[in-house]
Amino acid sequence: MPDHFDPAPITRHLRAMYSSRLLIAAVHHIPVFEALANGPLSIAELSQQLNLSERPANVLFPALCAMNMLTYNQAGQLMITELGRYLTQSHESNLIGYVGLEKEDAGVIEMALRLRNDGPLETPDGISYIKEGEGPSPMDDPGLSRKFTLGLAGRARHLSPIVAAKMTQRSGHLLDVACGTGLYTYEWLRNNPTSTATLFDRPAVLDVAGELLEEFGQSGKPDAQSVQERVTFLPGDMLTDDLPKADILLAASLFHDWPTPTCQLLAKRFAGALRAGGELWAHDAFLNDSLDGPLAVTDYSAQLFWGTKGRCYSRAEYRRWFIEAGLEPTKKAIATEMDYGLICARKPD
Repeated sequence: MPDHFDPAPITRHLRAMYSSRLLIAAVHHIPVFEALANGPLSIAELSQQLNLSERPANVLFPALCAMNMLTYNQAGQLMITELGRYLTQSHESNLIGYVGLEKEDAGVIEMALRLRNDGPLETPDGISYIKEGEGPSPMDDPGLSRKFTLGLAGRARHLSPIVAAKMTQRSGHLLDVACGTGLYTYEWLRNNPTSTATLFDRPAVLDVAGELLEEFGQSGKPDAQSVQERVTFLPGDMLTDDLPKADILLAASLFHDWPTPTCQLLAKRFAGALRAGGELWAHDAFLNDSLDGPLAVTDYSAQLFWGTKGRCYSRAEYRRWFIEAGLEPTKKAIATEMDYGLICARKPD
């Protein structure tokens, strides 16, 4: 047995359910293939014809490309592949009827509704764990917060040592925004024994992170006990509250919960919290810059579309936000595991 194993297949199988709903919806509820049957269209033209706004279009079309149902021509227009032709009425042996056996599935019908409306009609009932407008955050509920944060703990336990080892190793102060379990910071502090950190999140989330810090201190890992003395917990709202100054800011699985304008706002706020020469690190699952895959990430994007206000984004999209915020993105793309990776941007001196 290997000493280390990437459990990505588990999350891929989990998330594939959402892409299946996208495919069935695209055949029977939102006629993507019939819209392209007469020839290629630009993303804007196809979105307009199907009455899809930006976020649903950038969830649905990359997924269909990753499935090899659609592709781009040299002019950058979307077109049907030979495989995708089997989902058009003009193909003699099409599989439209076969796919249609699942078209009345409740999840498929709901996915089609969310694509048309850029989310559920009853937003508070359909958005998981994300603050809605000026109202309270769902993560202020102690029971819900504990359930969600502990649900993420297994993934964080696996990824956090890998992420910590691939980030900058330096002395300074790290700000972990929307820290969740806090495990990424705990592992980074263990590797950087002269550094300190602030964990920033909703109060109920920080309660769970505090319990996990005590558990981490008793883990027996080298230098784990010293980590407890170097962590500060700061409750707040990252969208409105002042952020403390830091040399490194970690945004792990954060931007993907939000629509593009909010991501742009967050990038500017995070840049403002960095000291000169500081670094913003984002850990997430990234689409190809061409927005045509990879399949594991388009599956994840469909899951995020279902349960948050966001989706998966490409590295190019992140870097545009960082440049707009006055940061200097590096070109390096660092893979971690479970289909995630790291990118970094630096604040000029």
